[in-house]
Amino acid sequence: MPRITALFTITLFTVFLMTAPWTARAQGPLPEMPAPIQNLVNEGAQVRYLGNDHGLDAWLTLKNGQEQYFYVMPDKKAFMMGILFDAEGKVVTVDQVQRLRAQGDTLLETLSDIPITEDPSKKESFEFKTPSEQLYADIEGSNWISIGPNGAPVIYAFVDPQCPHCHEFVEALRKGQYFEKGQAQLRLIPIGLKDETRAQAAFLLASPNPEERWFAHMSGDPEALPAKADIGQQGVQRNLAIMQSWKFDVTPMIIYRAKDGTVKLVRGAPQDTSAAINDLSTGK
Repeated sequence: MPRITALFTITLFTVFLMTAPWTARAQGPLPEMPAPIQNLVNEGAQVRYLGNDHGLDAWLTLKNGQEQYFYVMPDKKAFMMGILFDAEGKVVTVDQVQRLRAQGDTLLETLSDIPITEDPSKKESFEFKTPSEQLYADIEGSNWISIGPNGAPVIYAFVDPQCPHCHEFVEALRKGQYFEKGQAQLRLIPIGLKDETRAQAAFLLASPNPEERWFAHMSGDPEALPAKADIGQQGVQRNLAIMQSWKFDVTPMIIYRAKDGTVKLVRGAPQDTSAAINDLSTGK
């Protein structure tokens, strides 16, 4: 039996690779980059080649402050996403990042430490969720962009880029200076109720500066959220699926956890924005 040289806690995707070599600041040509990773680059992601360990070309992408790690299979016909371990359980990905940091790459200074805190052999215990808690879990797992400081009380809102009531709600938060005062972080969940707005929502999710783009769009800039057909809409479709599964039929649809711990819904722009903000939970 051949010796197992690497273990993965990753998800397998079968994809074909691009034929043109991709080059960067490293000396000499780099290996071919999978097309989906190139798509991330086209959407504003930063990318670094982490080298070849255990016969696998490794890539790092950094987009909207989130890093992802990809490993290309030896036959170049598939790649995997996740963290690479060796046969002794050592995290190879950490060594690869540290190796690139040692070369003076300043981009990597922005990366968080790779979280390896849970034992994958331990199964999560079953936890019953009430409908409201299941709703909130679904909302937390949606594809959103944030406006306002980290650590501030969170309020979620399904929005359509061309919905005037969505603009009205966000503008009320901005005029009330709730972001500047640290009283709220708004997490917009972009959806689209027609082809054009779905494309705009997809562009917003892919943008490296979504807050700036959204405010420019609200101000009437026609170039802020272009309806590009070449931007993948999977994230928007997931948001739509969540919205439809809970029978939400208007935008904005606002969800937040209140100070008393309950999950509250507001259908449409709230009549009293300050009351909603003052009701936000200051906990997690």
